[in-house]
Amino acid sequence: MAVFRLVVSGPQRTVDDLSRELGVSEKEIRDCLDKLADLSMLSLPTGDDVLPVPVHPEVGLAAHIHRREAEIEAQQRELAVARAAAADLAAAYAASQAGRGGRLETLSGMAEVRMRLTELSRHAREELLAFMPGGALSQAALDASRPLDEQSLASGVRLRTVYLDSVRNDRATIEYARWLSTLGGQVRTSPMLPLRMLVVDRACAVLPLDPEESSLGAVVVRAPGVVAALVALFETLWEQSAPLDGRALAGGDVEAPTPQESALLSLLAQGHTDEVAARKLGLSLRTVRRMMAVLTARLGARSRFEAGMLAARVGWI
Repeated sequence: MAVFRLVVSGPQRTVDDLSRELGVSEKEIRDCLDKLADLSMLSLPTGDDVLPVPVHPEVGLAAHIHRREAEIEAQQRELAVARAAAADLAAAYAASQAGRGGRLETLSGMAEVRMRLTELSRHAREELLAFMPGGALSQAALDASRPLDEQSLASGVRLRTVYLDSVRNDRATIEYARWLSTLGGQVRTSPMLPLRMLVVDRACAVLPLDPEESSLGAVVVRAPGVVAALVALFETLWEQSAPLDGRALAGGDVEAPTPQESALLSLLAQGHTDEVAARKLGLSLRTVRRMMAVLTARLGARSRFEAGMLAARVGWI
């Protein structure tokens, strides 16, 4: 955004002017201008030597924000459709397999569900995949799950769980994620989840009878086609989710940046490019980008923009 600030801060400058002031190549300046034009923050004039005219950000970014909102709404609709489809699939399969046994097992009440979940988890040999909607679990529930999780990981079972993003505000869950990650387990979070689910060894899946009311019971499905579809749903959401390794809680849980890292964050927050930051810090461009990648990972962010927001939240900048 340093280019935009210079464009709006004074008399019109040419690409050559901006290149000298920012200490970057003309190609990089033109690339920045193209990106700003794509965001509708600049209007393109005629002529090669005159810079685009800046547009008020609230006006120029309105279209971009509208597109992002539309994309988010589309994703929410897709999740809603997936959730409904999974529920319909479970209900249809239950109806078609009633009385045949073997590939469908109905569990009535939470006590029976918990007992079956524990049994299936203990017999897992390769992998456990889970969706955990509904927000943070209680400290008692997390403590109760630790022995089983520890046993599974010690046996070489791969453990991957997706929670809702809201658990990032829960200290007990953050501590649990930190503990689990030290043993090799993986936890991620997503803004939304279609339903509660456990898939064991890609051979069977446990789904609620009613996604809106999990206390009514569950079904254990072993049909290969159904399980394969649920695994595909899990993998899709897993790729879209953000890692939660126990360092994402605002406050004292994130390792503080070094003075050099703090200086880098400050320069980038001021709108300087990686190249300018590297020159001011006396580092190579490659080193600066590697430092930023480390900071982004440390904050548990999915992008540099999100890393900047999280860094501000924990008081780094």
